[in-house]
Amino acid sequence: MNNFFLIFMTLLFSGTVMGQQVVLNGVVRDATSGETLIGAVVSLQNGETATSTNAYGFYSLSMPAGEHQVLISYVGYQTAAKAVRLTANQRLDVELTPLDNQIDEVVVSARRGDHHVRDPQMGAFNFSMEEIKNVPVIFGEKDLLKTIQLLPGIQSGGEGSSNFYVRGGGGDQNLILLDEATVYNASHLLGFFSTFNSDAIKDVQLYKGGVPAQFGGRISSVLDISMMDGNKKRFAAEGGVGLIASRLKVEAPIVKDKGSFMLSGRRTYADMFLKLSKDPDINRSKLYFYDLNAKANYKFDDKNTLYLSGYFGKDDLGYSDLFSFDWGNATATVRWNHLLNDKLFSNTSLIYSDFTYHVQVSSDNSDFKIASKIRNWNLKQDFSYYANTDNTFRFGINILRQSIHPASLTAGENTAVNSIDMDSRQGLELAAYMSHEWKPWDNLSLIYGVRLNDFAVMGPGTFYSFDSDGEPIAERYYGTAIVKHYLNIEPRFSASFLINEESSLKASYNRIAQNLHQLTNTTSSLPTDQYVVSSINIKPQTADQVALGYFRNFKNNKYEFSVEAYYKHMGNQIDFRNGADLQANRYLEGELLFGIGRAYGLEWYLRKSSGRLNGWVSYTLSKSERKFDGIDGGQWFRARQDRTHDVSVVGMYELSKKWTLGATFVFNTGNAVTFPSGKYEVGGRSMLYYTERNGYRMPDYHRLDLSATYEPGRRNKRFHSSWTFGVFNAYNRKNAYIIDFRENSSNPNITEAYKIALFGAIPSVTWNFKF
Repeated sequence: MNNFFLIFMTLLFSGTVMGQQVVLNGVVRDATSGETLIGAVVSLQNGETATSTNAYGFYSLSMPAGEHQVLISYVGYQTAAKAVRLTANQRLDVELTPLDNQIDEVVVSARRGDHHVRDPQMGAFNFSMEEIKNVPVIFGEKDLLKTIQLLPGIQSGGEGSSNFYVRGGGGDQNLILLDEATVYNASHLLGFFSTFNSDAIKDVQLYKGGVPAQFGGRISSVLDISMMDGNKKRFAAEGGVGLIASRLKVEAPIVKDKGSFMLSGRRTYADMFLKLSKDPDINRSKLYFYDLNAKANYKFDDKNTLYLSGYFGKDDLGYSDLFSFDWGNATATVRWNHLLNDKLFSNTSLIYSDFTYHVQVSSDNSDFKIASKIRNWNLKQDFSYYANTDNTFRFGINILRQSIHPASLTAGENTAVNSIDMDSRQGLELAAYMSHEWKPWDNLSLIYGVRLNDFAVMGPGTFYSFDSDGEPIAERYYGTAIVKHYLNIEPRFSASFLINEESSLKASYNRIAQNLHQLTNTTSSLPTDQYVVSSINIKPQTADQVALGYFRNFKNNKYEFSVEAYYKHMGNQIDFRNGADLQANRYLEGELLFGIGRAYGLEWYLRKSSGRLNGWVSYTLSKSERKFDGIDGGQWFRARQDRTHDVSVVGMYELSKKWTLGATFVFNTGNAVTFPSGKYEVGGRSMLYYTERNGYRMPDYHRLDLSATYEPGRRNKRFHSSWTFGVFNAYNRKNAYIIDFRENSSNPNITEAYKIALFGAIPSVTWNFKF
């Protein structure tokens, strides 16, 4: 590590002694709103020197002193050309004008035409909400999480679900960030809507391989989401009215060209229809969710900008006075961007996240409440040093305080249920990272680095030890002290080698540790799933992933093709003993089993990015397995999310200036599932007999979704509106949501399986407006 640090610091400052180099830097924005543009390309006209803007729209480009023609480009915007004469370091802020008659990009877009081939970052996708607005999804709502499930290597958690799996990992192994704040349960209405209101989202970056060193804490993927900053030029509003939900966003300057704010809200109104019922129980029932996104920013000068952002969302379900269930996320982020000098960019963030749920049951013989909460505070300091065109360094630290209050049960006076108060669990995570993006030759680009992660299990609380059968054998109370340390070293490496101007080979390796664990026994994440931190019994999960890929562009970058192979080994994986009790159980850790996992596969991706017809095709061939001493005799068995085949076809066609058609077809092998292998009788009762874990499969799944968008007016008018019509599951396929078993009504000796389908064909219509 000492040698690595010495090499890193030598390279860090090597860029300052490379001859007569000067620096051009600044921020790239939208000319109509002042919104910063992430991933805009800034290059010299000869194309030999280029860079892209970071997550805050900032760029820094080193070049020889003299006169230059600088080109600034971004997808969907007119390219700007600026003549500059540089004798010293200079600031150049640029505003790009949107194309008046752009054809909608509907798929993942590259930062530059050949970015797909040249970028050493593997398994990464970047896109904006404008690019996915015509992808048909359930209920007609633009949905970020359901759209990324159409990409290779990413699987849906189930029919209509926002939950997703990446390269054979679990649903809790995905780090979801909203303006750097962790979102723990990213779904509304048990998964049918995602937490993210697309109107409030500016940019999305997904990493499923070659995860950069600045990210940690989840071993499968990172979904990094940036909210809109707000219009710095004028007041603007947009929204939509659908069959079961409506949304509205407003934005305006605080001080023109210096600061702005954005407010975006969304609410369903299915509960309003319940009020029309004559049944008093239904009339008093609840069925809705809402969310609110808010952000403000202020630019003090060219070197200092302050951002404040937050998200608040809640779901509330209930039947009469008998049952109620609510859950929600809240996040808040304070960020300070500071330019220390022409090459060194700093971002300081203080971040708060929490997730809570409450369940209440009131009946004649049962009256109790269940409540759980997870919360963290995170202080981050990130630096980016743009030494020169071929060398960019990133380094930083973060301190995260994690607190979990597990589900506790409070019983009423007249109930047989006993109250159970669970100890809170705390953890303190300290991480530091450094990485170097280096282009030693024209045909070779590298990103390498390391992340150090130290997790301290904290008191106060009572900690238990268990025997091999999961029975508690000892306990010890710790005060406010460190109970145990876990230190992990996480190397990261990605490389791209250009075969020619149109194709490249890429390779990556990364190791990641995870100290927060979600305990679930379903493929669809539920709000009541338990969270635990690493403890004296639960070690951090780890993953080592290697990937190799071939990338090729065709016909002036109009077509992109890639094929990637990956292998991932996962350590300290968690599963449950048979019959495990997960709710309000102070001996919960004794119900857990620990083992290893492996996942491997091939991913094909073909995309057409321009023209009247565009879209993509993805195909994943994969396998995901687990191995535990206490399950199936220690043999490898399929993970629940194991699927052999996963196919997605997405197409968009601009029929005319007013009509755009969209279609999505998906096919996948059914999830692995545990079914009974036989039955036996005990005391005259039939009991099902289970053998191997996940030894069977659900039926294959396939579905076609259709959409049509009608835009009656020109886009450059002050007021613009559109209508989106859609059909989810157009040919009414009855895909199995659950397979259950029952005795045959004619012959009780025969046990038969039956299918429960969640959705048939679902039409939708939404009116969208913007002014």
